[in-house]
Amino acid sequence: MSIFVAVVAALLALLTLLLHRRLAVAPDWPVPVRRLVLLLLVVGWIAVFAAFAVQGGVIDPRRARWVAWFGMTWLAFAWYLLLGVLLLGIVSLATRLAGSQARRRTLRVGTPVVVLAALGATAYGLGEAAQPSVTAVTVRDADLPTEFDGLRVALVTDLHVGPVRDAGFTRRVVDQVNAQRPDVVVLAGDLIDGKVAQVSEALAPLAGLEAPLGVFAVSGNHEFISQEADAWMDDWETLGIDVLRNENATLTRGSATISMAGIHDETGRGPDAPSIDAALRGVAADTFTVLAAHQPKAAESARGKGVDLQLSGHTHGGQLWPFRYAVLLQQPVIDGLGTVGDVPVLTSRGAGAWGPPVRVLAPPEIPVITLRVG
Repeated sequence: MSIFVAVVAALLALLTLLLHRRLAVAPDWPVPVRRLVLLLLVVGWIAVFAAFAVQGGVIDPRRARWVAWFGMTWLAFAWYLLLGVLLLGIVSLATRLAGSQARRRTLRVGTPVVVLAALGATAYGLGEAAQPSVTAVTVRDADLPTEFDGLRVALVTDLHVGPVRDAGFTRRVVDQVNAQRPDVVVLAGDLIDGKVAQVSEALAPLAGLEAPLGVFAVSGNHEFISQEADAWMDDWETLGIDVLRNENATLTRGSATISMAGIHDETGRGPDAPSIDAALRGVAADTFTVLAAHQPKAAESARGKGVDLQLSGHTHGGQLWPFRYAVLLQQPVIDGLGTVGDVPVLTSRGAGAWGPPVRVLAPPEIPVITLRVG
């Protein structure tokens, strides 16, 4: 942990120095301006470091959410500053051939533009991340029993409550879900960031979820990052949530049944390691089966095992542009409905946000899936 902290501190320090060089020194601003820019960047560096301390539970988020909000928002702002100064550096290099004065004018004009653009992108992202919207999705399958035609499943993933988001955010999500009158609710992991003792109250409104056929949950990688995954899943059960720990449940309508299965996140180890075979134990080959798995790539182990639909999250749709393209290198489906082998995978961009409470070109969502025969 101490090595990790040292590496993060060093990277943030390098980012701060780079931004100071490009924003203050390269444009040749007067010394007072350079000092002011350095002061602001150092304050940002300290704020980000403090925000990570809140994120990790070193500082209790119940007393310091504003610290986490400011520090993580600054991190998003710094990211867009970095993109901007890199682009401006390319333009500056091109103008070097025209002489030093042309390069200086380019930097003097371009640097304020970069700062304003970064501020605009961050402000836009704060607004975009604040309120998830309901996304209606229809999935058709000829193997769905007719009694389940029209079944509505609400998929809630990646709330990440704790450091920045509190119980108020969770309550708003619960109200949105209940307004859709789903038959089933699936909580597909990464519901929290932090320790049970510090964060459980922020998740408590999930007890208000209403679904006649049940509320089900599986673990995500952040439950394991907290090092309290089992304690978190025990806590969820006290809220009336049926936690699927490599197991399945039977849903019944009339004389027909379907299976709701769930596996641990792939970061689980020992008894919490994911096992698709354990999750499907006792499920007949011809039973329509919905699998909850936090990461879309879990479908690679579900191929050929009779899974009719996998529900996932994890990707955030990239959250901050252009990270979407990097996520595509790791996950087979980044959002929406895709297919991995013979497994249809519905991936949510998630209702919350990890780290910065900012989303740029990756709006938060709560998919509500209607299952249809055909």
